Amino acid sequence: METKTNMLLKVTGILMIIGGAIAIIVGIIAVAGVGLLAATLRVASWMLTLAALLSTVGAVMQLVAGIAGAKNAARPEKAMTCIALGIIVVLLSVAGNVLTCIWTRRFDFLGWTLGLALPAVYLIGAFQNHRRAA
Repeated sequence: METKTNMLLKVTGILMIIGGAIAIIVGIIAVAGVGLLAATLRVASWMLTLAALLSTVGAVMQLVAGIAGAKNAARPEKAMTCIALGIIVVLLSVAGNVLTCIWTRRFDFLGWTLGLALPAVYLIGAFQNHRRAA
């Protein structure tokens, strides 16, 4: 019996691959330039280093989750892997946004929305696949 591909999971997975790849490049540039930024902004460099590293780790996890989602969209038995990766991406996004709120003393609605919207839709697709496996 052939399993139907979950297009929601596949499309969000592809979008997460694209976003993750771009974010990895930006994160590497940020990590490389943190010393210059710290000197220019007169901010403790550990905060910038932590932010750049957290961003890069989140981007790598987003890329991994995207690959898993696109690859396993037609494999309901792999739904738990996608769910776990999606939750990790959401948690890293929340952690990054909380740190941003703490450090800037501002709530960034757009940052929260953009950081959580795609992983949330990805999780919906992963849970749909999980229901198919049951």
